[in-house]
Amino acid sequence: MSKIQIETPRLKLALQSLDETRARIDAMSETDKVNLSADWLSLLGSATSADPWLLGFNIQLRDSNVFVGQCGFKGPPTPEGVVEIAYCVEPDRQRNGYATEAARALVHYAFGHNEVLLVRAHTLPETNASTRVLTRCGFRNMGEVIDPDDGPVWRWEIQRESA
Repeated sequence: MSKIQIETPRLKLALQSLDETRARIDAMSETDKVNLSADWLSLLGSATSADPWLLGFNIQLRDSNVFVGQCGFKGPPTPEGVVEIAYCVEPDRQRNGYATEAARALVHYAFGHNEVLLVRAHTLPETNASTRVLTRCGFRNMGEVIDPDDGPVWRWEIQRESA
C-alpha cells in the first residue's frame, strides 16, 4: 500500500507510519502523555497498519518538505458518521494560514468518504487562533460541551453539503 498523502496548494500532509506515531508518543514527556485520549491510545495499541483515521499527518511545505506541524483525525467515523479533527502548527510557523489549509484538507478528505456526514473539532472555550481557523473553514460554533478528555470546550461542526 502506498503512503497516503494529501496535497494542498502550499502543503502536503503525509500520513505517519504506525512506528513513527508510536515513537512520537514514546518520546513525549509524561506530562504531555497524560493529555492523550485513552480511547485513542487504545485504538493505536491495537492498530496493525497505517490508518488515516488513527495516525497523524505531518504537515510539510510542498516546495521544500520543511515540517510545519501535525494534524489528523481523532478516530474512525462513528456509526453516526462523525469524525473529529485536530491540528497543531509549530510556533515559529504560525500566522501563515497553514492550520487553516490543513484543516480544510482534512475536511475535504473526510467528506471524500461516504460514511462521513459531519466533521467536528473542539477548542478552548474562548476566542483564539483555533476558533478563527475553524470559522474560516466554515465550521459553526455549537456551544460549550464537556469533553471526557479535555473538560469544558467549544464544539465546532461542519456538515457534508447536500447534493
